[in-house]
Amino acid sequence: MMKYIEVKQTAKYLDIILNRIDKHNAFDEVMIEEITSVFETITTETTLHLVRISAHGKSFCAGADLNWMKKMKSYTFEENKKDSSLLQRMFCAIDNCPIPVIAKVHGSVLGGGTGIVACADYVLASSDSQFAFSEVKLGLIPAIISPFVASKIGVSHARALFLSGEVFDASKAHAIGLVHDYCGLEEIDSSWEKATQKYLVGSLDAVKNAKKLLKNVLVQEKASDYFVEMISAQRISEEAQEGMLALLEKRKPIWSHK
Repeated sequence: MMKYIEVKQTAKYLDIILNRIDKHNAFDEVMIEEITSVFETITTETTLHLVRISAHGKSFCAGADLNWMKKMKSYTFEENKKDSSLLQRMFCAIDNCPIPVIAKVHGSVLGGGTGIVACADYVLASSDSQFAFSEVKLGLIPAIISPFVASKIGVSHARALFLSGEVFDASKAHAIGLVHDYCGLEEIDSSWEKATQKYLVGSLDAVKNAKKLLKNVLVQEKASDYFVEMISAQRISEEAQEGMLALLEKRKPIWSHK
């Protein structure tokens, strides 16, 4: 039994439901390992047609858990590298899933939560969703999710949003291609079922090969050590340390370069 996610299986699809409600489904090492382990069990031989990701509570995923950030604040470069590699492994497991992955999001979708969105093949958002690549506001950078996000929304939008940490709504997320559809909360469950049905009608073998085809089209090395080393170095920087400390102390960070 999983601690922070629910896993339900039908004959044709697998439901993964984030279930860390008291922390707005924020990531820590346990949740990361649980999500990774589920996706890594899905092989090309699966008879499942689809994986669905959603969440309980008021938020889809609020990014990194504060207690996890408190631990990483004291990590060395090598410890951060190991920690970041586990996060990268999770996103790669989602991205490399041999069958379609669809996501339903609502509320806060921040930091690593947007990474899940970027790795999904189809995303349905509720109109109350709020997105942000907010890492720069903490003295960090969205290094691990960057290749997935840039592949999804393009470098131009990634530049504008990564560098500002701007919060944006479902309408803008749809306009830039981060999500595919959005609707009001009163419609989201029926829209979710309609979306599910769309991915159950095709030939399973053809769908798997279509995903494989798209993987070969993309030229980015999403599992490159470069991204792990980038975030590991940034986490131990003076400004990242100040940004994380300020968050933990619930105050505004005092940057060395004002």
